[in-house]
Amino acid sequence: MIKFFRQSYAIQYVVLALIAIALWLPAFIACEVDTSLGSSVTPLYNLINRLLSFSPFLMVLFAFLWMVMEALMVNAMLVESQIITKVSTMGAFVFVLMTSLTMTQTNFYPFALASVFILLTIHVLFGVYQSQDPTFNLLNAGIFVALASMMYFPSIVLIPWIFVSLIIAKEGKLRLQLLPLLGFFLVYFLYFSCVYIFGDLLAVLNAYKTHFGEFRLSIAGFNTRTIAVLLMTLVPAVILMFGKKNSNFEKTIAVRIRMMMTALLAVIALLLLFFPGTVLMHGLIFIVLTIFFSYEFSYMGNTGWAELFLFFFVALVFANHYFFKWL
Repeated sequence: MIKFFRQSYAIQYVVLALIAIALWLPAFIACEVDTSLGSSVTPLYNLINRLLSFSPFLMVLFAFLWMVMEALMVNAMLVESQIITKVSTMGAFVFVLMTSLTMTQTNFYPFALASVFILLTIHVLFGVYQSQDPTFNLLNAGIFVALASMMYFPSIVLIPWIFVSLIIAKEGKLRLQLLPLLGFFLVYFLYFSCVYIFGDLLAVLNAYKTHFGEFRLSIAGFNTRTIAVLLMTLVPAVILMFGKKNSNFEKTIAVRIRMMMTALLAVIALLLLFFPGTVLMHGLIFIVLTIFFSYEFSYMGNTGWAELFLFFFVALVFANHYFFKWL
């Protein structure tokens, strides 16, 4: 399976599409969408939610097509960043698997929509190290985070990640550090201006104030099965990244910097799991795992035990979707 997705032919995309459809088929059959997941601080998600809420099937279909688009985008991003080889569909395969592990994830919810802007933010930061003039890219990064936060508000934690990542990439100048903030506040300035003209600005500002006042980190969303899913993904990722490896690829400085950025993002992703709500819907950790697994599966020399692990892991994911339906 690993060697198969290291290639890039038409058959890989056909198999990838079949896997994605198979993982999402139970969601299409059930068509159970929670339309109350939006809040007063997610206006962009609320808009899309209202437009599609007349049809649960259409909402699931939209989320599925959105995920497929993101999978192709992830693959292109990882190829450009040298995290996977140029002729590979590994990134798309791992992304589909990581974002469709459970029935909870094969649905229409805030993070699923916001993840496209989170991916664009990561792509921009990955390109900073080798960019001659990252000015507009960093401005765009702030815009992407703002748009993501309008769908999934905890996305704002990417702002401090950007600051530290710029230091890692040796681009810690004050002017560059301020650019993402400028882009971020520019989007919110336009949003609040529109609210002032067409709505009730005071009510919106009070909603944001209330949201921050009620924020608490919590372990309420964790249960035995959720913890088991996280351990089944996190433990192999750690072993692959830091254990004994037979890699056939020598990491360049640029790749090492990008993997350091990803490791930092992993810390933030783990923190997000303690935000209020369903743990598996705080999916940044699965984006991080996509990067880790895609890199290791693409360049590891001896794939024997990894193939065995992946086979049983995929079999268990399908069993959960069709038989156990635990999560």
